[in-house]
Amino acid sequence: MAGEGHSVQRACRALHVAESGYYAWRDRPPSARTVRHAWLTEAIVGIHTASRGTYGFRRIHAELELGLPVVR
Repeated sequence: MAGEGHSVQRACRALHVAESGYYAWRDRPPSARTVRHAWLTEAIVGIHTASRGTYGFRRIHAELELGLPVVR
């Protein structure tokens, strides 16, 4: 926030949230869901790139189902 010219104190006051909550959120490690989502995004981009951009969501979904439980 400071990089965008906003102070944490002013932003928290405007959003009606505690500063301590902001700092707790900022310093918290990523959740398992966030980590899995990032990994899955990388896998999707890799499959799409390997197909030279020709695979759409159906083929990518089929590739992912070879060992990963995913939904559309």
